Amino acid sequence: MHGTSRGSSRKVDESMAMPRITIIGAGLGGALLACQLGKAGYRVDLCERREDPRREGFIGGRSINLAISRRGLTALKRADLDEKVLKEAVQMPGRMIHAADGSVAYQPYSRVAGHAINSVSRSSLNLLLLEAAASYPNVELRFECRCVDVDIEATAVTFERGSERTPLRIDSDLIVGADGAYSVIRDTLRKNERFDYEQSFLTHGYKELEIPPVESGRFAPFAIEPKALHIWPRGSAMMIALPNKEGSFTCTCFWPFEGEHGFDQLRTDEQVLRHFQRHYGDVLESMPTLLDDFRNNPVGSMVTIRCRPWHVNRVTLLGDAAHAIVPFYGQGANAAFEDCGVLVDSLRNNKGDLDRALLEYEQQRIENAEAIADMAIENFIEMRDHTGRASFRAWKKVEKRLHAIMPTRFVPLYDMISFSNIPYADARRRWRNQLLTLRIVIGILCLLVLFLLFLFIGG
Repeated sequence: MHGTSRGSSRKVDESMAMPRITIIGAGLGGALLACQLGKAGYRVDLCERREDPRREGFIGGRSINLAISRRGLTALKRADLDEKVLKEAVQMPGRMIHAADGSVAYQPYSRVAGHAINSVSRSSLNLLLLEAAASYPNVELRFECRCVDVDIEATAVTFERGSERTPLRIDSDLIVGADGAYSVIRDTLRKNERFDYEQSFLTHGYKELEIPPVESGRFAPFAIEPKALHIWPRGSAMMIALPNKEGSFTCTCFWPFEGEHGFDQLRTDEQVLRHFQRHYGDVLESMPTLLDDFRNNPVGSMVTIRCRPWHVNRVTLLGDAAHAIVPFYGQGANAAFEDCGVLVDSLRNNKGDLDRALLEYEQQRIENAEAIADMAIENFIEMRDHTGRASFRAWKKVEKRLHAIMPTRFVPLYDMISFSNIPYADARRRWRNQLLTLRIVIGILCLLVLFLLFLFIGG
């Protein structure tokens, strides 16, 4: 079975021309793009090298949770999927900071009631998106299709299908590479002249662990407070935990590969237990499968990828294929979902002119992608090093107080990123301008105080 699937339950916009678009990669970004294009009336081939994850018994892909925020929900709403996703999500209005001494401190993300990020299982969301894409009669899903050649001039892709490696060529009007951080489509574009490419890996890796559901307790079926993203900041290392709908938590250790607090330091079960007793003792009893998880789950790497241009002829990139980022702002999926909306709008606004549409898409997204890549790394440092400090908590209180006094003139950066659709680059510029203005005001006030003191003392 190769997973070809069609449906007929969705209404499409017949008023639009229907060029054929091939999407390589049926992950989150590719699947949502197929939904949005399907709804807009395009003929879509959604191609994926893996087996069909809808098949019973399928095991594969990453399990790391996603934090879906306002901009992600906005993109999902375009495909009428936002409410379905929210039904599968656990809302997190704030973060719970676990100190090394076992004490905890809750930090709300925003002073605005109702503002929360939403913890969603990656695999569950991917399945939901694939099922939605398959319901459009003009969208065809093709699994076990390994891309072996991309003809940029002819806008054609050649695949090998299944274990028999049966050749399949698809000719399209547009090819979209949504095939992840290690994109085959991007590698094809890199062979072009004047293609800039940069990748940088963190010295930290990640390993996933689990806190299973419990039968009794204050938060049952959750072992700990479910309405928060839990963080154990430990200087050069940290662990986080996000809730799942059925009561479990997906924990992720972000540790150095080597050195103090590094993965390479824990080679035996005894070393693992000793390390967790010392640094994560308050949650150790809630992790009965710790040793099995630690032995069996791999250590993953985290990469930031920047490239330009995003398109050559009628081949373009989307999501991690264009701009892989580290996960510390919870914006990877949200940014990919935003890409989908901008690309579909660009195609709609430039009917019949795909070249202009792709240029418009790239111009709108590339600066924003680079901005969130920078902010994700900055937020890693904040989460790891600063969230446990009293000075950080005091500054967050000042932020919220200023926002309460001037709700439209002073908006915290996190609010702009997670609870609005302000473009990432604009949000960063606005935040820097707000801080500059605040410093100027404080400077003027200090000078005024000094001047008054001088007058008082001199008098």
